[in-house]
Amino acid sequence: MFSRPRITAIACVVVLAALGWVYLAVMVAGAARHADAGALGPGMAIFDGLMPRDGLGRSLLDALCRSTFATGEGTSLLDLVLVLVMWCAMALAMMLPTAGSMIFTYAQIAETARLKGETVVSPHVLAAGYTSVWIAFACAATLLQWGLARAALLDPALVPVSGLFSGAVFLLAGGYQFSALKQACVTQCQRPLPFFFANWTTRPAAVFRLGLRQGLYCLGCCWAMMLVMFAVGVMNVVWMALLGVIMTTEKIATTTRVSRALGVIFIAIGMGFVVASLIAHWPAHAD
Repeated sequence: MFSRPRITAIACVVVLAALGWVYLAVMVAGAARHADAGALGPGMAIFDGLMPRDGLGRSLLDALCRSTFATGEGTSLLDLVLVLVMWCAMALAMMLPTAGSMIFTYAQIAETARLKGETVVSPHVLAAGYTSVWIAFACAATLLQWGLARAALLDPALVPVSGLFSGAVFLLAGGYQFSALKQACVTQCQRPLPFFFANWTTRPAAVFRLGLRQGLYCLGCCWAMMLVMFAVGVMNVVWMALLGVIMTTEKIATTTRVSRALGVIFIAIGMGFVVASLIAHWPAHAD
């Protein structure tokens, strides 16, 4: 398989993303086994009734989820490690599919070079460089989650306790969609072919650095949308899947108009959260 870059690239993206989703499914099931899945955020109620409540299914689930998932309120190393592993799984599940076009483009060029008898580097090396950037993001997100939990902005189910907080996150994500940095990064993500032609190399260390650069472009493109998970529930797999589709669509588009349209949608959602929160807390005697 390693002698066929395109097959290797496909296997890399599919297997690692699948492992991320499997781990997240186990964690969500573990978090919901003593409560309704709807408590994990908007849209999660569709999984109520799918969680095993007794019998063999319950036993298997308990075996997989012996540890209580940390909310970040604790200060132990184990708490932080559990949260970090969860964010790493999210990076694999959500971000690797968005990088599929980039990795496959590299693999196509490598396949052509291999057929000409040239030495090529496995797409795994490129993917490793790309993934390392998102592992670094996972570390930062872990510390951010711990801080938000300590500040009582997240409840034990990792769902925000304030509509104003959720609205602020969506407004941040929406506003960033119109920034020059966002536009520059998404343009790079949409055009991997010129990037690889201009920077082609057959040295593994250099290919790893190419993966790092692509990972940084991706981070600059998607970090704000990843933070939306704090606004809708960190373990909300419905929104994970939705944001994954959104980010993939944005990267395969041929124009930045998609990014701006998403910005408008996020700002509208953010304003909806803010207005709903203000109405909910408006004094009944104000009129």
